[in-house]
Amino acid sequence: MDLEKLIQAEISQVLSSTDFKWLGEKYEGKVRDSYIQGDTRILVTTDRLSCFDVVVTTVPFKGQVLNKIAVNWFEKTRDIVPNHLLDVPDPNVMVVKNVEILPVEVIIRSYLTGSAWRDYQAGKTISGIKLPEGLRNSEKLPELIVTPSTKAEKGEHDMPISEEDLLAKGLVERKLWQEIKAVALELFKKGQNEAQKNGLILVDTKYEFGLIDGKLVLADEIHTLDSSRYWVAASYRERFEAGEAPEMLDKEPIRQWLLSKGYKGEGEIPEITDQYRMEIARHYIDSYRLITGEEFKPVPGPALERIERALKPYAVAA
Repeated sequence: MDLEKLIQAEISQVLSSTDFKWLGEKYEGKVRDSYIQGDTRILVTTDRLSCFDVVVTTVPFKGQVLNKIAVNWFEKTRDIVPNHLLDVPDPNVMVVKNVEILPVEVIIRSYLTGSAWRDYQAGKTISGIKLPEGLRNSEKLPELIVTPSTKAEKGEHDMPISEEDLLAKGLVERKLWQEIKAVALELFKKGQNEAQKNGLILVDTKYEFGLIDGKLVLADEIHTLDSSRYWVAASYRERFEAGEAPEMLDKEPIRQWLLSKGYKGEGEIPEITDQYRMEIARHYIDSYRLITGEEFKPVPGPALERIERALKPYAVAA
């Protein structure tokens, strides 16, 4: 079966949620379902698509794409910082160490775009950072900036926070924050270098860190389409000079589509047709190839049954 038919068939078999009571205590995030077993956590990456901190639809094979990209980057960055990955028993699943997650997301930006551009247009600082006047949308920043945000409870928005406020509120102690910043910048520069090899620009990203026995560990995901922006390098300069949006590999086009419908994360979600969901799926799959340099090999559903079989060895004893 060709890819187009696989995507179409998967529409009715997307992984929207899981309920494996036998796996342990469940925590449902925007995209991932977590099952906690003492020192271990099982992360199931669903096909849910989140924009503006709200789940707006599901996308065929999205969970597999995100999971495989994250695994790829966890392996490539072990030399910079330890991470939580232990095993990958299924294309949608990671078994990880249960990390004490720190209450901030670390966002690194190299270009002015997305929410930072919207704040800049409104005359606001970006997590307490005042940028020079006269910058344009999608313009490269004079230097990398670190713009943390607080981690929101489910159903709420992550909120930007300045480094000064972050430290004043005691969310992270100063020495640990300096270590986090240094590691995050090193991860981002490695990401930029790898992206450049594949003809891409790593525009910005978010990292989540935690502690195991007091030592810093990279957690959640890394350099995926949900956590990062990628642009096509070859066309960036020409498009920027023409005032056109860059060629994007991330989910910003979906955000922009929602904004064009007047949706900013509140109220009724605009109807997202199956045809558009298939288009988004192709976007994710094409992006996987560009980011990793490898062809994406989808494993078709029904995903729930396949994942349940793969996770039976991890069942908690009754």
